[in-house]
Parts: sequence; C-alpha cells; structure tokens
Amino acid sequence: MEARENAAATLFSLSVVDENKVAIGAAGAIPALIDLLCHGTPRGKKDAATAIFNLSIYQGNKVRAVRAGIVPPLVRLLKDPGGGMMDEALAILAILASHQEGKAAIAQSEPLPVLVEVIRTGSPRNRENAAAILWSLCTGDVQSLKIVRELGVEEVLKELSENGTDRAKRKAGSVLELLQRVDPVES
Repeated sequence: MEARENAAATLFSLSVVDENKVAIGAAGAIPALIDLLCHGTPRGKKDAATAIFNLSIYQGNKVRAVRAGIVPPLVRLLKDPGGGMMDEALAILAILASHQEGKAAIAQSEPLPVLVEVIRTGSPRNRENAAAILWSLCTGDVQSLKIVRELGVEEVLKELSENGTDRAKRKAGSVLELLQRVDPVES
C-alpha cells in the first residue's frame, strides 16, 4: 500500500504539468488512482484525489475517469461528510460535470439531494462547486429542476446568489433562472 501511495503522490506532483496530464492518462494510471481513492489511507486518498483532479482538467482524461468508474466513489464520498473527502469529491465532480459523459454519469448516481444539502450547509468553496454541478445537471433537464425545487433549493440558491463567492453567485443565479422557466409545482 505504501508504494502505491508514494506513486500517487508522484503522479499528483507530475500531473501539475499540462504535458504530463496526457501521458499519465494514456498510460492507464486513472483506474489505479480510483482504487487508491476508494481503499487507501487518508493521505493516499487525498493524493489520489488531487492527481485525479489535476488529470481531469484535460478533456480526454475526463472520459477516461468516467469510464473507469470514478463517479460512484465520488458520490459515496459526498454522502459521508465525516470522511474528510467532500472538498475533493465536489471539486472533481465539478470538473467532470462540464463534459457530457461526466454529466450523464453524475446524473445516474442521483446526487441532487446531497448537492442541495451541501449548498444549504457547506463551506463557501463546497457550496460553489455544488452549485456548479447542480447547474450542469439541471441545464436542459426539467425533471432535475422539478426535483431540486421539491427539495427546497430556491431559498438556499437565493441566499447563495447574494452571499456566495462570485462563481457561486453566478451559478446560483443561473439555476434560479432555469427554475423560473419550469412550470410551478402543482399543489
């Protein structure tokens, strides 16, 4: 395990350089990093998550990560607030949500309730990433908009659009605009 975690730390360091992102992804490192994310020590999990985040900045690695099964473990990490990996999971999901295949995989994992809860109670950075993911999932998906409305997202988005980070304000405002276009909830 220690050797795998040292390798993850090395990949995390190397993945900062853009040229290395392509080579590391093409070499097949992403599945091993996902395995470490699921089964490593806390330090190994953090290094694996940071490497996956860095690698996923490159579009081709987003697909590799999604096809290697990254989304279900990330959503499990979101649902375990005591696990100490929520920041990393949200950051990676926010990057993956910008790719169609990533968006579809995230939607299949039914993350809407936990995303709304993060927007309600999370740290400023986590609220920002959760709002960005929510915007990606709700754009063009009336059913998701209806679900988040039923979860009471409008009030927390209004608060976020006034008090969040600049990016959080933009994403919250965009989701609120999408919600305004959907038929009101039937009473």
